[in-house]
Amino acid sequence: MNKLLSLLSKRDFLLADGATGTNLFEMGLTSGQAPEIWNFEHPDRIMGLHQSFVDAGSDLLVTNSFGGSARRLHLHQLDDRVKEVNARAAELAGEVAAKSGREVVIAGSVGPTGDLFEPLGPLTYEQAVDVFAEQIEGLKQGGADVAWIETMSAPEEIAAALEAAYEVGLPATATVSFDTAGRSMMGLAPGEFAKQMVSREHTPIAIGSNCGVGASDLVYALLDLVPNAGDLPVIAKANAGIPHVHGDHVEYSGTPDLMEAYAKLAIDAGARIIGGCCGNSPKHVARMRKALDSHTREAGLTLEKITETLGPLVSPPNLSGGRDGGRRRRRNA
Repeated sequence: MNKLLSLLSKRDFLLADGATGTNLFEMGLTSGQAPEIWNFEHPDRIMGLHQSFVDAGSDLLVTNSFGGSARRLHLHQLDDRVKEVNARAAELAGEVAAKSGREVVIAGSVGPTGDLFEPLGPLTYEQAVDVFAEQIEGLKQGGADVAWIETMSAPEEIAAALEAAYEVGLPATATVSFDTAGRSMMGLAPGEFAKQMVSREHTPIAIGSNCGVGASDLVYALLDLVPNAGDLPVIAKANAGIPHVHGDHVEYSGTPDLMEAYAKLAIDAGARIIGGCCGNSPKHVARMRKALDSHTREAGLTLEKITETLGPLVSPPNLSGGRDGGRRRRRNA
């Protein structure tokens, strides 16, 4: 059995890690620099970040390979090193996991290509499959346990990444960022996404949501996603609130207290793999570990409970008809 599913068969919940990019900026990464080049230039810093999440209690490490496709690496003249970049990203996480003394899943991060699909853009479906397959092959060579397809928006790009993972022979998960009025940037709703994933011939081993516009919006998306996910484990990896720019420094509004509360509500919403995305430091993740180890799931989570606990939705959906016929209609919407 795949390591991720094996761990889920033994535990009610798994703790993922926190942010890669925003933490690397705190460690010296500069704007415009490819985070992936640090796999070679500063492997000690990448391993140090992974170690900090293991120390915080993470059961899963996401590799430093989010922009590791040829379409993204081309912007940094690294597109001739795709497999090398991704293999090294998985190896660094694997070295940290091997020293942890416990089972830690190596999740090979696969982000979007950054290109639109035809007819809106230059990318064909077949090209996207090839691009993702090259990246995922590198992650597999480096020892990744799963292709962690994340921050997706377009159904065709999700499908291409999943097809590529199947071709390479690496199990895959898929998460979407629902950051535009309760939908992805390309109009995909949480429940619609879940139904598409469940009905696929080659189903991902887990699905969910990551990034977005804050913890409230992500937990609310779970209310639509989880009931349509069938037996698939659901992932929740929210940003630590919303970013605020102070000169050349970006701070996120979500405190460790808030992210501990978020983790509890993610459990209540039905998520089984819980962690953080942008803005989440090891301190945030440690508080999520506390929540997962102490919280008992409570049924009947509502929008009111979410906003009372985590604050108002940042990008609320148009609820004139409401999701599911309006049964979770927002007050005063």
